[in-house]
Amino acid sequence: MICVNDRDEVAWEEGLTVSGLLERLHYTFVHIIVKIDGEVVPREEYSTRTIPDGADVWVIHLIAGG
Repeated sequence: MICVNDRDEVAWEEGLTVSGLLERLHYTFVHIIVKIDGEVVPREEYSTRTIPDGADVWVIHLIAGG
């Protein structure tokens, strides 16, 4: 299992990438930061970075305000 944002548990599958997880969870925000076990994943690695079983993943949607 993967824990997402300290509230959702997602079934792990071998080869699951950051892009795959974002697609599975329907995250389509333009500005997103992803952390796996406390490490920020560069956007250019989303399609190749795999997520290990038991990972703590944070998906942070950046918004602007004023």
